[in-house]
Amino acid sequence: MNQRTFWAFVGPSLFMMVLFIAGPLVGVLVQSFQQQRADFETVERESCTPFGCTTETTAVPVTDDDGRIVTRTVWVGWDNYAALLDPDAVRAALNAPGDALRQLAQIRFWDALRFTVTFALVTLPLVLVLGLLLALAVNTLTDALKGPTIFVTLLPFIITPVIGALAVRWLFIGDGILTAGLERLLEREVAMFAQGWTIELMMLGYRVWHVVPFAFVIFYAGLQTVAAERLEAAGIDGATRWQKLRHVIVPHLMPLIVFVSLIHLMDSYRVFDEIVGFSASGYRTSLQYLTYEFLVPDESGNRSIGRASASAVLTMIGVVILLVPLLRNTWKEQRRA
Repeated sequence: MNQRTFWAFVGPSLFMMVLFIAGPLVGVLVQSFQQQRADFETVERESCTPFGCTTETTAVPVTDDDGRIVTRTVWVGWDNYAALLDPDAVRAALNAPGDALRQLAQIRFWDALRFTVTFALVTLPLVLVLGLLLALAVNTLTDALKGPTIFVTLLPFIITPVIGALAVRWLFIGDGILTAGLERLLEREVAMFAQGWTIELMMLGYRVWHVVPFAFVIFYAGLQTVAAERLEAAGIDGATRWQKLRHVIVPHLMPLIVFVSLIHLMDSYRVFDEIVGFSASGYRTSLQYLTYEFLVPDESGNRSIGRASASAVLTMIGVVILLVPLLRNTWKEQRRA
């Protein structure tokens, strides 16, 4: 392939990546060092009472011809990051007597970071293990049962995440079917949405239930490429099922395991749908939802675009940090290959 043909194929994709990925990322990075502030003007207002008149000087925002507040962009450096990370409050929490983690949880960003990291790291092994076990189980079924089983197994992944979260919430909230069943089983009242830890458990369980079919279908496809001769040879050598799984199947599926881990970590670190579907923002907040909150206009119609951009940049940095070990392992394997 000559150079002209190469750029004819690669050029459009590269242009679209720069336009829709690299460009917005650079824009968000620049905005994280800026703030939009309203322009104010001094206005004198006279108020009169039966006892006389007084003049008050107040500052009011400047508006344009359409009645919108006039704003200007100011370069503030690291102020947005300092407002998010709140290093003074962190030092006070670490130096305060008692549980430092509990003190850090009072800071909005660090509480969101704790939940986001926990959500990503707890659901990952469950998704991998359950997806692999499900693939192994379906692979042993007869051909007549494989098709219907695969179809039913993929249904949770087909459902829109927010719709699925709302459905699970309706099953548990108030006198939902599952709540009523738990109350009858435990012979006591159950309020799944009255405390944060039960809501967090439901969100973790829902994410695992929703994503396991994705891992299952990837691993099931990989199992079809495992050489039957290797499994037969291992059986002749006296290997048990566990030994075949550990020394033959898992090494063969390792590239797929890394792929599923990369996709899941990137997606779960940006958890947002569960917060919305379970209406859990009063108890648990993720970094992605924190960014959304900064973009919601306040009572005066202003949005904290600078802080939202800083939160988005920190979220991207967190995703990269989580992916570094997997990417390094993949790079080393490619070098050896």
